[in-house]
Amino acid sequence: QVQLVESGGGLVQAGGSLRLSCAASGRTLWLLGWFRQAPGTEREFVTAITWNIGTTYYADSVKGRFTISRDNAKNTMYLQMNSLKPEDTAVYYCAASVGGTAYTTTAYDYWGQGTRVTVSS
Repeated sequence: QVQLVESGGGLVQAGGSLRLSCAASGRTLWLLGWFRQAPGTEREFVTAITWNIGTTYYADSVKGRFTISRDNAKNTMYLQMNSLKPEDTAVYYCAASVGGTAYTTTAYDYWGQGTRVTVSS
């Protein structure tokens, strides 16, 4: 069984920064990623990282502003969010996959409960 626990969400002004964390436990994983969902919208891919090599993937909307990283010893993934915009407002979900593509929700096997990020203008 895999457990994923997100933390670090909150309220921030436009242009500010937040750092999200995802603590993972359980079986060996191939991918760890972040998705987000705003009210009335579909859940969308944000970023992902391979656990072994550290290959990263980013949605075009966050390139240059968000940085994903992982600490293998701590079994923890991080999302550093800089230059935040109001359109970044959403519930952010940590997700994990034992193997598959990085970009689609259906490729992920485990999900956290989400942490809310609100960016004010």
